Amino acid sequence: MSTVTTHEAFVHPALFYRTEQEYTRQTVAFLREGLASGEPMAVAVPGPNLELIKAGLGGDAGGILFLDMTEAGRNPGRIIPKVLRGFVDAHPKGRVRIIGEPIWAGRSAVEYPACAQHEALINVAFEGRAVTILCPYDEVRLDPEVIADAKVTHPTVISGDGRESVSDVYDWQAVVDRYNQALATAPDAAAFSYGREDLPAVRQFALAQAMRLGMAGERLMDVELAVAELTTNSVVHGGGRGTLAVWTEQEQLVCEVRDAGRLTDPLAGRRPPEPGQLGGRGLMLVHYVADLVRVHTGDDGTTVRFYLSL
Repeated sequence: MSTVTTHEAFVHPALFYRTEQEYTRQTVAFLREGLASGEPMAVAVPGPNLELIKAGLGGDAGGILFLDMTEAGRNPGRIIPKVLRGFVDAHPKGRVRIIGEPIWAGRSAVEYPACAQHEALINVAFEGRAVTILCPYDEVRLDPEVIADAKVTHPTVISGDGRESVSDVYDWQAVVDRYNQALATAPDAAAFSYGREDLPAVRQFALAQAMRLGMAGERLMDVELAVAELTTNSVVHGGGRGTLAVWTEQEQLVCEVRDAGRLTDPLAGRRPPEPGQLGGRGLMLVHYVADLVRVHTGDDGTTVRFYLSL
C-alpha cells in the first residue's frame, strides 16, 4: 500500500480488494504504518476478516482494538457515535488510525441505504480531526452499484495492488440526498395517532402490538424506550402530533413514527450531544437499541423507522 497522505486533518480512503491476499496485504500494511508512527488503532470489520488481519499481523496485533463489525455495527447508524467516535474521542492527542468495513456481502437491501449514508456522513463527522479511516470494499462479492457509491463517498481510492488515486466523483452530500428515500408504511400495519396527552397510551399500544406480533423478553424494553423517545420528539419538535405504525417484516418487528418535524442536521442521531446540550439524545438512543434505523425527512415532515429482530 502506498502511504496514505496524512498532512490533511481527516483522511478517508476506500480500499477495493478482490482476494483475501490483497485484503490482508493492504490492511496489514496500513496498520504497520500506524505502528511505526505510534498511532492508536482500531479495526472494525466482519469476523472472518478480523482473523485474516490478526494472522497477518502475527505478534504485532497487541495493542490494537479489534471489533466484529457484524455485531458492533449491525445498525449502521450506531457506527459513528459508538464505534468510531467512541475510539477517537478516547484518544484526543495525535492521529488515530481505524479500519472500518461497514458494508459486506451479507448486508440486506433494506440495510444498504443506511450503510451508504453512513459512509458519506463520516466525511462531515470527522472533518478537521486528525483521523485516518480506511474502508475496505470487496469488488467481487459486492454489487457494482455499491462500488460506484464508494467512489462518491470516499475522496481517495486504493486498489488491491496499493495504487492510490483521487476520486473524481467524490460528493458525499449527493449520497446522503439520494438515500433520503420516502418510506411507505405497510398496508397491514396497526396505527395510532397521538398528541401530547396520548404519550402514555401510544407507548402501551406499541408494547401490546409488539407482544401480539411475537416480541418478548428484554427486547420489549427496547421497543418501549425507542417509541418513547420518538413520540416525545414528535410532541416537542415535530408539530405536537404524530402517527405510530407497527408491523412485521422478514422476522423483524418494524415501528415507524411520522410527524411534521424536519431534520436539518444530517448527523442527527449519529452525533453525540455536546456537554450541556439540550436535546439530541433521543434519536441516538434509538440507534443504540435498534438493529436498523431508516430516516426520511422532507418538506412534509419526517419518518423514523426502526427494526428489531423477533
